[in-house]
Amino acid sequence: MARSRFAVFGAGRYGTQIALSLARRGAEVFTFDSNADRTELLKEEVSLAVTLDSTDKKALLAQHVQDLDAAVVAIGENFEATVLTTLNLLDLGLPRVIVRANDANQERILSSLGATEILSPESEVAEVVSERLINPNIRGFLSLPDDYEIAEIKAPTACHGRQLDNLELASRYELRLITIRREFEEIGADGAPCMREHILGVPKPDTTIEATDTLVVFGSLDAVKKFLDING
Repeated sequence: MARSRFAVFGAGRYGTQIALSLARRGAEVFTFDSNADRTELLKEEVSLAVTLDSTDKKALLAQHVQDLDAAVVAIGENFEATVLTTLNLLDLGLPRVIVRANDANQERILSSLGATEILSPESEVAEVVSERLINPNIRGFLSLPDDYEIAEIKAPTACHGRQLDNLELASRYELRLITIRREFEEIGADGAPCMREHILGVPKPDTTIEATDTLVVFGSLDAVKKFLDING
């Protein structure tokens, strides 16, 4: 089975942590930064560390960035470079582009560009970001003591149309369901249909899982991975 291949743009402290976390999990990691000293420090730690200007689309094409599975834009000190790099990656059609935003204004600007996965260094540590990349069905998680997590999991395909009591989350996977986040189509203020997310509260055993559901569960990360491996 081929290893996942990821690009990390920005080899500062945060980007470096993400790159090293991905490499430790067995991913093929390519780091890019305009600072030669930073890339030099990572050459022995990742598959490839290159000094380049990521705002130059031709430079990205020369590195075949468009062939990778996903990219993280972790440039912290230059928001203009973040914007231009993000636009380049979106134009190149990468399957996933996760972008760092330092505040709400930056997040709003990046969203308007078409970025759908935006992270905050203050709330999402490198381990969380790398886990989201390695396991796309994990939309987020909160690490707790003793190797436990509260994880948000996109409902796996094999669970669609099944009732909760049929999933045997507790007995088979040692997971506890906290709640379900479900998307509904509603009519907006402008009269146009739009998708909105709602919390189902405490789901009942006969609740049926839908394709748009996100399951919020408590358990170990190994238990979450087992659930996804069997049902993904």
